[in-house]
Amino acid sequence: MPMVITDPRQSENPIVLANKSFLDLTGYSAEEVIGRNCRFLQGEGTSRAVISEIRAAVVAERDVDIEILNYRKDGSTFWNQLGVSPIHDDRGRLLYFFASQIDVTEFRKIQALEATEHRLLKEVDHRARNVLAVVNGIVRLSRADDAALYSAAIQQRVNVLAQAHTLLADHGWREIALETVVRQQLDDADDRVRLAGPPVMIAALNVQPLALVLHELLSNAVTNGSLASPEGRLEVRWAALPGLGGFELQWRESGAPSQADRPGDRFGVAMVMGMVEKQLRGQLERDWNDGGLTVTIKAPGVGGASRGG
Repeated sequence: MPMVITDPRQSENPIVLANKSFLDLTGYSAEEVIGRNCRFLQGEGTSRAVISEIRAAVVAERDVDIEILNYRKDGSTFWNQLGVSPIHDDRGRLLYFFASQIDVTEFRKIQALEATEHRLLKEVDHRARNVLAVVNGIVRLSRADDAALYSAAIQQRVNVLAQAHTLLADHGWREIALETVVRQQLDDADDRVRLAGPPVMIAALNVQPLALVLHELLSNAVTNGSLASPEGRLEVRWAALPGLGGFELQWRESGAPSQADRPGDRFGVAMVMGMVEKQLRGQLERDWNDGGLTVTIKAPGVGGASRGG
């Protein structure tokens, strides 16, 4: 075990003995350490609070066992599990301090890896639960009287989920620009679609639900709405809301059949409302007018107000 003995009866409490293990650990020779205070092992990254605690223990002549970042002669660092104990004579007078050092650098790395692995497993579990919740919503909220149509509807929605998953993986499961998510669903639409909005970033966990909402809105626009008519138009605009990642998205169809002319159009209400309220924790409003349909979605960000579970 690396160890040194210091003499507090001398000025600066210098090292008076250092064993070979200490010299091997720090890279210094005996001539370079004897007569010096141990503070030469400290550096820019050494905690001032830890240094103060060691000094207080030395002044109080009490034991201290503490972890400190030390520096070798070549400038490299190591985490030192430092133990300092006072040595008294039979009368209780302080003679020396004995200090042992244990290099715990590798142990700290293992601890850090374990902590990272634990956080990763929690994140994977959280993502898996979120995806399963979305899939559950797809299966539960999809509607079709015909088994083949039902199967096709499920498959299309799961494909959208998979595309959004790929987008998330490509971005390292970090927040993504709202425009990127919108364009993934609408870029293949024709030139009657207009997109506009400032840069807005949304949380990774909101990407898949939003992608499904956009898919549902587009499917209904193509089947029963504005994009089913040559004169129809679609405009999608977005803006940021208070709170990190909060946004408002407006889906405006013009030249679309009126609500009365679309009796078979359920507009995927259950699916869209379920994704917005339960997954995005947001609000959705639909406004029918002579010019068509406007859907407004508001999703809170971190620190914003929320609605739903």
